[in-house]
Amino acid sequence: MSAKFGPAGNSESFSRMGYKSSLEVPEYIEKMGLDAFEYQCGRGVNIGEEKARALGEKAREKGIALSLHAPYYISMSSVEEAKRLNSINYILQSARAVSAMGGDRIVVHTGSCGKISREEALRLAIDTMKLAVEALDSEGLSNIRICPETMGKVNQLGTLGEVLSLCELDERLIPCIDFGHLNARDRGILKTHSDFEKIFDEIENRLGISRLREFHSHFSKIEYSAGGEVRHLTFDDTVFGPDFEPVAELTYKKQCSPVIICESAGTQAEDARQMKDFYWRLAK
Repeated sequence: MSAKFGPAGNSESFSRMGYKSSLEVPEYIEKMGLDAFEYQCGRGVNIGEEKARALGEKAREKGIALSLHAPYYISMSSVEEAKRLNSINYILQSARAVSAMGGDRIVVHTGSCGKISREEALRLAIDTMKLAVEALDSEGLSNIRICPETMGKVNQLGTLGEVLSLCELDERLIPCIDFGHLNARDRGILKTHSDFEKIFDEIENRLGISRLREFHSHFSKIEYSAGGEVRHLTFDDTVFGPDFEPVAELTYKKQCSPVIICESAGTQAEDARQMKDFYWRLAK
């Protein structure tokens, strides 16, 4: 069992190396020594089926695992029913696109709490997630894994506990554990090996060893303030963290095979390679 590593979208080096088209991404990922890529649809699913299939074919040839980040404006916890129903449509669009690529994971932001309680926001999100799973089934997309993401701002729905509550709805749901977000929303809580181990243990205790071993992850160092996340940084940061080493050690120790996507600011492929190199030093 082994982890896969790659960037969220393209690093600045993608264009510096002369690449232009998204169909050149697999060649770039291979050249960077990586084996995963998360296609970014944060502002909408705008890739056509033909291009998605072409990208998927090129990725398969090079052994690259593809996932997709669904639109940021999804709000599964909105008090407005129309927004929740629209969110299901955006999830469907994302699922169709990643399916055409040959991938099977979409990462989803579940929404914010706004003026309602966290409990009410979670109740609404759970109801919307149930409908989203049913919608995937009705379209023959039951193989697509929805990955609700832990979030970095205090007012957002997306604590570890909330994400795991959503994943408890169906075995096909797996958490996207964003360690930078978890660290930022609690202003630097991830410091010791034990801090990280508690996350792994809670996933295993609530979802079981199988889903722990196949979790999805985002990782980057993130600046934070009293409200949580401010901005993504690079691995050169020595102030905010978190450190990746405990994640690698626990991933290896617990025999996990996650997809770990780096979201550093402009150096995501380079920093993903740093993570991969550290992990494989442990595995040898």
